Amino acid sequence: MAKTKKMRRKSSPPSRRGGLSAAQAGRELEELNRVGIALSETHDVERLLALILTKAREITGADAGSLYLTEQAGGGANSTATDAANGGEKTRQLRFRLTQNDSVQFPYTEHTLPITESSMAGFCALHGEVIELADAYRIPKSRPFHFNSSFDEQAGYRTRSLVTLPMKNGKGEVLGVLQLINCKRNPKARLADANAVRRHVHPFPERAVRLGLSLASQAAVAYENSQLYRDIENLFDGFVNAAVKAIEQRDPTTSGHSQRVCQMTLALAEAVDREPQGPYADLRFSREQMKELRYAALLHDFGKVGVHEEVLVKAKKLYPLQFSRLLDRFDYIRRDIEARIAEQKVELLLGNPRKKEAEARARLELLDGEAGRLTADLDRYVEFISRVNEPTILPSSEFELLTEISRKTYRDPRGAERPYLTSEEVRYLSIPRGSLDATERRQIESHVTHSFNFLAQIPWTPEYRGIPEIARAHHEKLNGQGYPNGLKSAEIPVQAKMMTICDIFDALSASDRPYKRAVPTDRALEILKLCVRDEEIDPELFRLFLDAQVYRLVLKPA
Repeated sequence: MAKTKKMRRKSSPPSRRGGLSAAQAGRELEELNRVGIALSETHDVERLLALILTKAREITGADAGSLYLTEQAGGGANSTATDAANGGEKTRQLRFRLTQNDSVQFPYTEHTLPITESSMAGFCALHGEVIELADAYRIPKSRPFHFNSSFDEQAGYRTRSLVTLPMKNGKGEVLGVLQLINCKRNPKARLADANAVRRHVHPFPERAVRLGLSLASQAAVAYENSQLYRDIENLFDGFVNAAVKAIEQRDPTTSGHSQRVCQMTLALAEAVDREPQGPYADLRFSREQMKELRYAALLHDFGKVGVHEEVLVKAKKLYPLQFSRLLDRFDYIRRDIEARIAEQKVELLLGNPRKKEAEARARLELLDGEAGRLTADLDRYVEFISRVNEPTILPSSEFELLTEISRKTYRDPRGAERPYLTSEEVRYLSIPRGSLDATERRQIESHVTHSFNFLAQIPWTPEYRGIPEIARAHHEKLNGQGYPNGLKSAEIPVQAKMMTICDIFDALSASDRPYKRAVPTDRALEILKLCVRDEEIDPELFRLFLDAQVYRLVLKPA
């Protein structure tokens, strides 16, 4: 081969060779720059691999080509050569990832082959050397590899000229192999048979091999970067999923909420994309914006990790320990009443002569009546407190009984006078609706600010910098009555407006929680309609939410 190349170079006139070299150098540099830009702008691995092979064939005039990637043995199609480099001496293999052919169409399947000298791709990957053949069926016997003609035989194709190029990164590691087949004089020619191959195919010129090798090096760096980019995305995905799991472990009753809100919000965004008319007719979300929305939806409640757990999971107006202590207190009051009445009976019996037996009996009956009345009142108070402790609406008429109980007193074991209800218990039991008082509600609402402060610390890339603002605005209302900043409609990102609708629906319709019952779907949608009426949520987005039946995505099958 070396002698053949030397003879080919001697056959070219020096003056013409020099003129072509100068002109071609500029074109080659310009073409490689264009290809390099295209490669650097593509982060999707599958698109990148197709682009690498396509550009390699274009720049070398190849009719067909294949692309192999190195990976650790036992790894999947996504394993990389960098994995092998980081893994030490683990056995590597080649994965046949892609093939292209302008002349014939032939189905292929991914498969692996060992990195050995017996195949051209294996030899190239093993030694990092270029293999250039004028005729693939005439390989010098001194070479350890052979040509696999099975594709030619099955597809009715004829491979002639062939070049195999290593894809080396900046460290000299071979990440893959490019195999280019049949260099054509006319790029538009189709090699339908052996005669066409003889007419149109010639050996790859040195210039094409040089260009192909340069492109292979660029491709290796671009592929390595795309893998790194994907690894970073996978790493962040793992972090997001772990963060969501951390939220749910703090409040297991809301398990799945973030994923459901995310699923519905993305579906609503897709419905907005399809909308041909109305205020959102021109709105389209790019792939990056959909990812941004996905992360914002998954992390919108992450700030709940900063809320006291007892407040986060508070199911009733009194905390469990508070209610338990209250019941213990009332049990003590009951025992105190019984003991006091019993003591009075003993005193009565010991201090009265027999001649006043009838009077004593009457007095005993009065004491029994007093004990019955007092314990009955206690039972009524406990039943009332247990009822108003539920996170339901407290009628104004019931405040009177609460006031009556709070004015009752008893004496503790030390003889000190104590109220039946502490001021804190009265305050909690007086909550007019729900289970949280104003201070606790502010703590719950603070989760939005905690989410923002956390997300704002992450050095987002430009396409994801909107995540903190989107997450922070998911409790804002169009009328300015939301939180934390009381934003008006024009100040709220449309992504947050979509998330708000989905968040409210899931909060209403999700499975029963300790502090509320699940609302049927029809009722949840009616409540959302009331939110539209009160100018809290976007009417057009809610219409799309209904028309696209986004809510059905999270409904459990009957």
